[in-house]
Amino acid sequence: MTHALTRRRLMALTSGALALAASGLHAQTATAPVADYGIGDPQAKVKVVEYLSFTCPHCARFHSEVLPRLKADYIDTGQVRLEYREVYFDQLGLLAAMLARCGGEMRYLPITDMLFDKQTDWAGAADLPSAVAALKKIGLVAGMEDAALDACLRDQTMAEALVAHYQANIAADFPNDSFGGTPSFIINGATYSNMGYAEMQAVVDVELAK
Repeated sequence: MTHALTRRRLMALTSGALALAASGLHAQTATAPVADYGIGDPQAKVKVVEYLSFTCPHCARFHSEVLPRLKADYIDTGQVRLEYREVYFDQLGLLAAMLARCGGEMRYLPITDMLFDKQTDWAGAADLPSAVAALKKIGLVAGMEDAALDACLRDQTMAEALVAHYQANIAADFPNDSFGGTPSFIINGATYSNMGYAEMQAVVDVELAK
């Protein structure tokens, strides 16, 4: 998936979704600096950075088919650290990211898994209100309360901070407009496009052998 939106275009698209999620309310809240979350030992020899979009089918496939094997073979054994960096192509992808962050770092990974597992339910919804309702359902399953979800999904300040953060990441890691789409990976500083488990395993093994 390619062509991430500009900040101005994305925020224009997102305003309507935020209004729907907020039931007409428009909250502005103080927002802490945006953090990138991940799994695995921060001191692992190999660091894998995944650029992902919650609306990207290829990202969902990576999380269902590749990540479980990578986790079992390398992350759980302390050899690899996987860090997520979100990309926003559309208003639903941004709202999904806001939902993933609603419960803080402890809920981020479980909600991320649910967003990819249920991607067709919310990203493939017939209309925007149905998509927002499906996203809120995921938040409720994750243990959040309805009022907290409304407050989170209407947080315009957070939306703007997330967009600015992803654009800063892209500019730093993919100079000269070299970003090729999602999922993309940076493995110990080298960039790679979407790959299957065997390809990633080969790259990781080379890095571990150094």
